[in-house]
Amino acid sequence: MRSKSAKTVAIVVVLLALLIGGTAALVTVVWGKIHQPYQGYEKGEQYVDIPQGAGPGEIRRRLIEAGVVADDLTFRAALWWSGRSRSLKAGEYRFDRAMTPLAVVEKIANGDVYTKRITFPEGLTIREMATVYESHGFGSARDFVTAASDASLVHDLDPQAKDLEGYLFPETYSLPRVAPAGRLVQQMVDRFRTTYQEAVQGRSDSLTTRQIVTLASLVEKETAQAQERPMVSAVYRNRIKKGMGMQADPTVVYALVKAGRYDGNIRRGDLDFDSPYNTYKYPGLPPGPIASPGRASLEAALSPSNVAYLYFVSRNDGTHVFAETLAEHNANVQKWQIEYFKRGQGGSGKGLGPSQASGRRR
Repeated sequence: MRSKSAKTVAIVVVLLALLIGGTAALVTVVWGKIHQPYQGYEKGEQYVDIPQGAGPGEIRRRLIEAGVVADDLTFRAALWWSGRSRSLKAGEYRFDRAMTPLAVVEKIANGDVYTKRITFPEGLTIREMATVYESHGFGSARDFVTAASDASLVHDLDPQAKDLEGYLFPETYSLPRVAPAGRLVQQMVDRFRTTYQEAVQGRSDSLTTRQIVTLASLVEKETAQAQERPMVSAVYRNRIKKGMGMQADPTVVYALVKAGRYDGNIRRGDLDFDSPYNTYKYPGLPPGPIASPGRASLEAALSPSNVAYLYFVSRNDGTHVFAETLAEHNANVQKWQIEYFKRGQGGSGKGLGPSQASGRRR
């Protein structure tokens, strides 16, 4: 009996040893595989799109088909080892080198989705933004212009809007590789809303939202100097109060561009061009924004400087000199425009661009 029992114990011990040894060997193999970099695709990069609601099984299938992980068992083991099987996030992921299954899991669990950045500088029109959109390879300029024609996105803010001119906030956006124009335009409008609401909070104004954004667009186009924006805003608000024309050169440029007549210069004859956007011909603010203003210009439009200025003229270096009276202004024009160009410092003086041409403001 004792001999039989001893044999049984010996057999159990051997089996346990074999089991432990086999398990250890398996663990060693699995450990090695989940820490072994793998690249099963030949091209330099591979994209894997994980849709919303996809479970671990669907994610594994997509990764294996793309050659990002070697097999089902290895990825299962990596998920189990990491403990992040419930943290996997949807999105498009870019893989451009061999990665361990554990690194793949971490990438997806961290939501490290692939995005491209696109920057829209302040002061661009819809058509100029459309060109930027197309140049970054997201889609056609025509699609962007079409999406930006959906004025319903801002009708609660501006019932008069016929498109989204002025309401597409200029900023840097991170987008997926495929970014429909409508999706981007919605983001830009949402960003405008947030920025505008922050700027207007706690302030009351006699101007409508459309008028404020229009004024901000003039400020944006007239100066890039932070300290000048509130003063430029004050000039236009003072003119509005006095019933004076805005006489803003950027509005003439906008009118000419809309008519397909702008060649990069403003000539004296252009000041008589018949367009409601020509503020030399028609009093008050133009019918709507002429560009997309940034935060600083929106804030300047809402908080003008407490000054009595009615005029300003370019110094031809990006800054302006301001005046309260026409006599002061004429003297500034004589110094900074007529004499400046006579000295040949700015060319012939013909066909002046908008920054130089601001000396004509009366």
